[in-house]
Amino acid sequence: MATFNTSGLNDLIADMRRMDAMTEPVAVQMCMGAAEAVKQAWQQAIQENDLIDYGDMMDSIGYAQQPTKFGDVLGIDIYPQGKDRHGVRNAEKAFILNYGNQLIDPTYFVDRADALSAETVPPLLEKIWQDYLDTGYIRPLSDYITPAPPHAKKKRKEGYKKRKNWKRTR
Repeated sequence: MATFNTSGLNDLIADMRRMDAMTEPVAVQMCMGAAEAVKQAWQQAIQENDLIDYGDMMDSIGYAQQPTKFGDVLGIDIYPQGKDRHGVRNAEKAFILNYGNQLIDPTYFVDRADALSAETVPPLLEKIWQDYLDTGYIRPLSDYITPAPPHAKKKRKEGYKKRKNWKRTR
């Protein structure tokens, strides 16, 4: 019968656990960088599909300040949060604009945002990780991601005038 000798395996396991504790901050940084890149991809997809009236949904796209752990995996949710100026949930608007309903044709802009983020996120994560391996410290996200330019809101239609001295009557 063959025998298996594990000399030094416990030391290797201890080193791997120590490495996991050391790399957790860079994993958080990578997750936050990916979240910002996905947010920018959502905003670009919304602009490409001309889904901006007042910009409430686009401005509300966000994510948590820290990623959450799902078992051993870090994750973060990115979606339109809150309500618009009329009290409609921005996530609901995004769902209807993406999949459509009886009155609105589907745009599938979320699929476009996923495709855009698939192009930008992996190189970003590789760059963050490689910089960490080369330098040994974590650089700020602003070194990797430039802020998205402000979006242009639609102008009011010709002939529309805002009422002056408007009073509520019963």
